[in-house]
Amino acid sequence: MSDSDAPEAVAQPRTAAGVLFFDEADRVLLVKPTYKPGWEIPGGYLHPGETPSEGAAREVKEELGITPPIGRLLVADWAPHLTEGDKLLFVFDGGILPAEERAQINLDGVEIGEYAFQTADQIDALLIPRLARRVHAALDARPRAATSYLEHGMPRL
Repeated sequence: MSDSDAPEAVAQPRTAAGVLFFDEADRVLLVKPTYKPGWEIPGGYLHPGETPSEGAAREVKEELGITPPIGRLLVADWAPHLTEGDKLLFVFDGGILPAEERAQINLDGVEIGEYAFQTADQIDALLIPRLARRVHAALDARPRAATSYLEHGMPRL
């Protein structure tokens, strides 16, 4: 096989999915991982063969111990990273978690050490910039019943 016959290289991004949950005051649920500084949204990397919504649901169950329905897609973000490689990241709408369901949250204690509901104006101080941009885009898409496509957290027009 000559070099010209070799198959063309294709992108093989790592794929992850997260979920935005809200309380009745419209605050966003954030989780604090035990293995790194800062806060995140519930979610994580997909397993082979999982769809993004399935992976998001599995991660929520693993991290929070609850199984609420996963709603519609709010954001798809192509996020190239020099050291971590290309990523394709999805954010779904988990809707409002009623008080009864919030009372059922049982942190795994291994990956997640605490959780808190935070206002949108606290997002930038708590999340790394690329995740904060993704969350703000999701918060913008949610009331418009839209899905936003981003590249590295920035809207692609």
